[in-house]
Amino acid sequence: MNKNELAFDRCQSSPRVRKAPSVGNAGLVKAVAGAVLLLSFVACAGQAQPPAPSVPLSAAPPFSPQQLDQMLAPIALYPDPLIAQILMAATYPLEVVEAERWLQVPANASLEGDALTAALQEQPWDPSVESLVPFPQILKMMDDNLEWTEKLGDAFLAQQADVMDSVQRLRRSGKAAGGLASTAQQTVTTQDDMVVIEPVNPAVVYAPCYNPALVYGVWPWPEYPPYGWPCGGFGWWIGIPVVYPLWGWSHWHWRHHRLDIDVHKFNQINFHRLPVTSAIWRHDPVHRDGVPYRDPVTRARFQGPVSSERHLALRGYPIGAPPRGEEHEPQVFESFGRGSEVRTYSQRGAYSTGGYHGGGGRGSGGGGGGRR
Repeated sequence: MNKNELAFDRCQSSPRVRKAPSVGNAGLVKAVAGAVLLLSFVACAGQAQPPAPSVPLSAAPPFSPQQLDQMLAPIALYPDPLIAQILMAATYPLEVVEAERWLQVPANASLEGDALTAALQEQPWDPSVESLVPFPQILKMMDDNLEWTEKLGDAFLAQQADVMDSVQRLRRSGKAAGGLASTAQQTVTTQDDMVVIEPVNPAVVYAPCYNPALVYGVWPWPEYPPYGWPCGGFGWWIGIPVVYPLWGWSHWHWRHHRLDIDVHKFNQINFHRLPVTSAIWRHDPVHRDGVPYRDPVTRARFQGPVSSERHLALRGYPIGAPPRGEEHEPQVFESFGRGSEVRTYSQRGAYSTGGYHGGGGRGSGGGGGGRR
């Protein structure tokens, strides 16, 4: 007999009220009997209800190979260390916005070498975001295309193996079409059937600028045309001198779908967190800073606390308690995925907090400049 059958049987054999021996107390006995029967019926009705089925966490539909190729086409031909930093940083889109805003201040944009490293120690960003600061054109690309950046990070978190396969698929297409080859700026090799791209000069990194509609040959997914930036066929951004220790702390294992980190080098620039001990890169939800994850399954894996100070600053509030009556305002990125709205939210904090000054702060200063 199962649980519900047992409950039903108990209800069928509910205790009966004996007939009253005294005529004078008949009314009281009837009232008590009625109450007992009513309570017994209610209790049994509740017991007989079948348990509510548990609702499993459902993942959003995975990105298809066509969608992954579409979004990765603009960066698949970047050097291995650079594309690693872009994919890691894309999982922290709010910090990408902050870093790009920080670089808009000429005093910050002019920093180089040790001075830049020292200034970044004052910022609360993940090392992957800090490592992109010497590449202002990359940060600008990610900030100007926030919806793309968000999708890139979502895909890397939920489908890391598929993302890595897409990069390799595109690189093989690029090689076959003649759009990817060794040059004075980069070395292209095949190792264990995997296409590897490394800078020729380990002290200088060149990011290519190319038209994805041309360099991969005939695009195989006409219903998913590749994202692309306004470049010609294939060219190069200006070479960027490597800033140590911001560079050279990650390494792809393409065959095993893994991204490794040099623990010692990573901890040197992981200024605001406890030292990591694993040599395998892991997403840190603290640096997500309240940006919603794409689906419940990813949220359950990575959901982290929201930094209230940064949250309020970006909403335009001064540091401290929010205005009375606004304690339950929706999160900053509730409409994340629509780039212009995200940027508007970020700018509120910029204007209200008075702008960046030198190496600190989180507001937005004056116009652009620096190393663009």
